[in-house]
Amino acid sequence: MVDEAEKIEGVARSFSPRALLRPLLDLVYPPCCAACGVRTAGHNALCGACWSRMRFIERPYCDILGLPFAHDPGEGMVSALAIAEPPIFDRLRAVALHEGPARNLVHGLKYRDRTDLAPMMAAWMARAGGEHLALCDAIIPVPLHWTRLLKRRFNQSAELGRHLARLSGRPFLTRALTRRKRTGRQVGLTAKGREENVRAAFRVPKGEEHQVFGKRLVLVDDVFTTGATVSSATRALKRAGAAEVTVLTFAMALAEPI
Repeated sequence: MVDEAEKIEGVARSFSPRALLRPLLDLVYPPCCAACGVRTAGHNALCGACWSRMRFIERPYCDILGLPFAHDPGEGMVSALAIAEPPIFDRLRAVALHEGPARNLVHGLKYRDRTDLAPMMAAWMARAGGEHLALCDAIIPVPLHWTRLLKRRFNQSAELGRHLARLSGRPFLTRALTRRKRTGRQVGLTAKGREENVRAAFRVPKGEEHQVFGKRLVLVDDVFTTGATVSSATRALKRAGAAEVTVLTFAMALAEPI
């Protein structure tokens, strides 16, 4: 009976409106590589060339900063940078290095309104977040100032966070953290300049502290460069009583090998 029911369900799916329209949609919008645009067999995928050029961050890496190690120093090891300059957040996890196809995906989402990339990127981020995502109390995106949100029409970090919440089943909090200061673009600034640019830029609004106090949070952003933005956001969350903040990004800019 179960097999028969599965067969009937499969036939029903094959005659669904989406399934019937798929060949026509593929003709109008042919599947292509999400990173370079070359034709592929399916949507939301990378071509073989881009896949081979993706520098995914896998173990061994620093348990705090998520920086990949050239050689395995042993379980639980942290980088010299994490020891010399401990971050305000508890840990950082990222999918890939911010170069090649990964950089194209970030730019496509952020600057070319490719919100259709968010589900695929979030699925990879869910894997990178691992147990820290599974055990967190809530997911919070790095917010945009309302003026920039009005101009861009969407927040790329919120798009990623929304899909991460759906995949993980964790609450998605969009009002627990706000950007109270309009900052200039971070691109082109030095590390010191980035830090000054976002100093005291975030706050937990009055009345929203209960969503943060004592909670283990995952803070979502699209790319980690110097850490100035997520550090400023984490500082606001911890001032409001957050017990733990894990930063989860799609890409990480690596200044030099670790």
